[in-house]
Amino acid sequence: MPRSKKGKRGSSKPGVKNGLKGESAASDDDVASDILSHYSSASETTSVLEEGTGGEQVDEQTAQEETEDKLKQCIDNLMDKSTKTRLAALESLRQAFASRLLYDFLTERRLTVSDSLERSLKKGSGEEQAAAATVFALLCIQLGGGGEAEEGFKMLRPILTAILMDGTASIAARQSDLIKSLALLESVFMSSYPNREGTLPTPKPGSSGLHSAALQAWSLLVTLCPASRLTVLLPLHLPKLQACLQSSDVNYRIAVGETIALLVELGRDIDEDFEVDDSETLCECLKSLATDGNKHRAKNDRRKQRSIFREVLHYIENEDFTEEKIRFAVENVYIDGWMRRRIYDAFKEILESGVRHHLQFNPLLRDIFGLGPPLILDAAVKGNKISRFEKHLFNSAAFKARTKQRSKARDKRADVM
Repeated sequence: MPRSKKGKRGSSKPGVKNGLKGESAASDDDVASDILSHYSSASETTSVLEEGTGGEQVDEQTAQEETEDKLKQCIDNLMDKSTKTRLAALESLRQAFASRLLYDFLTERRLTVSDSLERSLKKGSGEEQAAAATVFALLCIQLGGGGEAEEGFKMLRPILTAILMDGTASIAARQSDLIKSLALLESVFMSSYPNREGTLPTPKPGSSGLHSAALQAWSLLVTLCPASRLTVLLPLHLPKLQACLQSSDVNYRIAVGETIALLVELGRDIDEDFEVDDSETLCECLKSLATDGNKHRAKNDRRKQRSIFREVLHYIENEDFTEEKIRFAVENVYIDGWMRRRIYDAFKEILESGVRHHLQFNPLLRDIFGLGPPLILDAAVKGNKISRFEKHLFNSAAFKARTKQRSKARDKRADVM
């Protein structure tokens, strides 16, 4: 099926104003209150580490010291003999690392934390291994793209790889340890591919979630591949993934559909005339999933599936992606393609509600999304409403940075590996 005339990304759809999805943001009156310093008071975000103070007012320095004392205790508890204590410490660290930037605090203790996580990954139960892997991923986000994070990754990567490849290991542990190379991830989700006769294998209990996580992690890494590698990956995986759209697991079907759209986008970035083989069959399958009314499926599953596959079908046929704007403080991040959505979703999944705080202050995320260095604003502006003109200036700067970043990404993918 020849695709329609190339559409403009961000064009409007029925029910979507100005081509933008509903903004995930507070009202204008709340914007100013979100402009926070690097180390604000404990009221900045809520964490399990922050206990009530009985209404007493404590200054920012005291709140910071109290939080750090609790973090130190959690780090000590990672070596406790009690599994319950270690799990509670991992959960507290997970929430703390996700909700605020703690670079200075963790730089001084990164080896201690890494050693404790290594112990949990080697000797812990499946639940503890999964929790430790999540905290380790957050530690890497905290430390940024420098040598500290790379050193920790090199230290723990062999352990994570062993867990991922161990078929007898806990499904939960393997699903959380997807910090791997493309080849390792492919070896996990390709077991869901059809056999030579074209028949999909019967999934083992819990395997669909593992395959989804592996595929999503793989597609995240694929966004970094140069054109020379993509020209090998696309014809290899697109036909097999198309067959996996018939999977019995709704979440895996959705992961497959989003990955297909991402791969097509990458293909079109290399060659604007890129076409999927047997596109008519693909579009028919997507159309069926986008209108699926099977009463045997849960209502929420049907709604989620139809929504995602309408987007995928619309993009495949028209190269039209509905742009989404994520607001935080006085800035915006624009999700204007499947590649950018995959990257944002990956951070949102692990940082949860703390993703906006990290977008505002974390140099790693700001670099990835082309936002530039963290904005330094006078503390006095906290209590004042930011003018529309000021917000326009910030948004204009963010748009220029975003355009520059996308150009760099295309240039990198054009390089020969």
